[in-house]
Amino acid sequence: MRNEFFFQIGISHEQVEFANQLVDYSLANHPIADIFGKDPNGQERKREFRFTGSLGEIVFADAYGLPKPTRSFGAIDGQDFGQDFVLLINGQPKSFDIKSMSRKNNNFRENYVLNLPAYQMQRVSVITDYYFCVSIHQVENQHIASFLGYVSKHEIENGIIGLMYKAGTKRIKDDGESFTFQRDTYEVDFKDISSPIINNSIKAMSSFQQKKILSPFLKR
Repeated sequence: MRNEFFFQIGISHEQVEFANQLVDYSLANHPIADIFGKDPNGQERKREFRFTGSLGEIVFADAYGLPKPTRSFGAIDGQDFGQDFVLLINGQPKSFDIKSMSRKNNNFRENYVLNLPAYQMQRVSVITDYYFCVSIHQVENQHIASFLGYVSKHEIENGIIGLMYKAGTKRIKDDGESFTFQRDTYEVDFKDISSPIINNSIKAMSSFQQKKILSPFLKR
């Protein structure tokens, strides 16, 4: 098992407000096509999607002492080619694409998955080395970010970790509910995600907690 731990930190009001500002500007000025076009609740879902993604990047940048993003998803002239940030792995600079998701809590099990659209990997222009998974949930009015860790694009593409499911494939979630993939999608089990990098600045945060991903069979 690769994932020995993940960590959580609190998200500040200022970080939330900054994400809202980026998203508001994005919705007003970046009308690029996306998957929500035919959804009757598309505008609301689009905003939620961009907010979660932007907030994840902001929190990641602040945690690792990197420049904050200046745009939310959707900018026609804002393509990053799958490189949100650069971090050193074993002393080598590597490109990270941050994948943020919104959840009701941060009780994670080994068989929970990170979903990665296949088309994002297959684009010729992509320069991603790793995908980093950040989960965001709320407890009352407090947003909390869980840094689950990272996975190698190379290992996914070469079948070392993860499985690819074709569009139209029906999947069953841990709670028994089902859904259907709209696009070819890779699933990577949380047990195969490499534990996140923790530096002294992160450990010093008052809201820092290190936690473990649960076995599929253990009660919380």
